[in-house]
Amino acid sequence: MKDKVILLVEDNADDEALTRRALAKNNIQNTIIVAHDGVEALDCVFGTGPHEGDPVVPVVVLLDLKLPKVDGMEVLRRIRADARTRLLPVVILTSSKEERDVVNGYGLGANSYIRKPVDFGQFVEAVRQLGLYWLVLNEPPPAAAAS
Repeated sequence: MKDKVILLVEDNADDEALTRRALAKNNIQNTIIVAHDGVEALDCVFGTGPHEGDPVVPVVVLLDLKLPKVDGMEVLRRIRADARTRLLPVVILTSSKEERDVVNGYGLGANSYIRKPVDFGQFVEAVRQLGLYWLVLNEPPPAAAAS
């Protein structure tokens, strides 16, 4: 599992630390790359800006919705609109309880929508299940299929 990169798109330092802690508590030792806003996330996956020519190819993107510069829905829309990234697994991981966010997220092609539980124990369990599914059980599409 170590070679599978997780792209965490999260602007809140507390939520980033909580997610890292929950991943560590579940012995998920993958490399975690953090993008703190939507522009940084897009630069990571498309190899632009500071990542020029060196795109991040994560096994899964954990995407918050409320982001500075470019919001999570727009990040998702751009990922799905590009042939290079349209099959990239994207899990919306957010505290939003808005039904329209769930509908819009799936409408734009999210693979999953997970609400961040308030309780740390519940969050650790949610991350355990997320890691088990996306990092162990899920069979991603071959890289050539996205081209």
